[in-house]
Amino acid sequence: MVSFTEISCAQLFKQIGLQDTPQILDVRLDEDFEPDAFLIPSSYRLPYTEVEKSLDHIQSSKVIVVCHEGLKLSHGVAAKLRSNMIDACALSGGFVEWRKQDLPVISASQLPPKQYINGLWVTRHRPKIDRIACPWLVRRFVDRRARFLYVPPAHVLDVAARFEAISFDIHGGEFFDQDPFSSFDMLLDKIGLKHPALTKMAGVIRATDSGRLQDAPEAAGLLAFSVGLSKLHRSDTAQMEAGLHLYDALYLWARDGLKETHGWPHE
Repeated sequence: MVSFTEISCAQLFKQIGLQDTPQILDVRLDEDFEPDAFLIPSSYRLPYTEVEKSLDHIQSSKVIVVCHEGLKLSHGVAAKLRSNMIDACALSGGFVEWRKQDLPVISASQLPPKQYINGLWVTRHRPKIDRIACPWLVRRFVDRRARFLYVPPAHVLDVAARFEAISFDIHGGEFFDQDPFSSFDMLLDKIGLKHPALTKMAGVIRATDSGRLQDAPEAAGLLAFSVGLSKLHRSDTAQMEAGLHLYDALYLWARDGLKETHGWPHE
């Protein structure tokens, strides 16, 4: 039985991909991490010896600590955090148990250091589909503090070079659509993130972004809401922040709500 100082892998997975996902600290030793260089989505590595020095950067009401097998390292770090009045617990079974349950992971080798924490991304202004879907994927599964710049198309690559930002959804950038795949598809593939809910989402996003609405019945709805958001907001950043909730809802539908229907008559 999982104690109050632990969280199970299944419980943690249910909390990942949402706005209020706990902050996940991976404190595995290098000798445990390097043979299997993958991360739990939205987690980041921090040596256990550096945790107390990094308290100012731990910005969450809840922290989950991950070590190799969920033993002394994660429990010790979680206890230290609690001694600093931070709500923290250890992942039961650690990364080994996460792997045993075949839960989603991200390839750390595909994440350059600048992508890792508080990263900067840049794309074309006036977003509609991919340019909000990709920020959602990054914020919810890679880097919760990522920042996104929207600039005129002619300046995207130059801004990326000048400000060491990651360019996306523009040809010549680090991630862009390659028919039949959307930028969202390409980003998913790049970071190695796999889950049926994300695959379902990707199909809807691809159909919407490409204009092939017949490929997914939900695409027409996503297009309508996306165009509506673009009319509602003059600020690209405000539009993106509002749009993240749209993709939160789409993700939860794809993860937990596919079997739900609605219709008349009401009983």
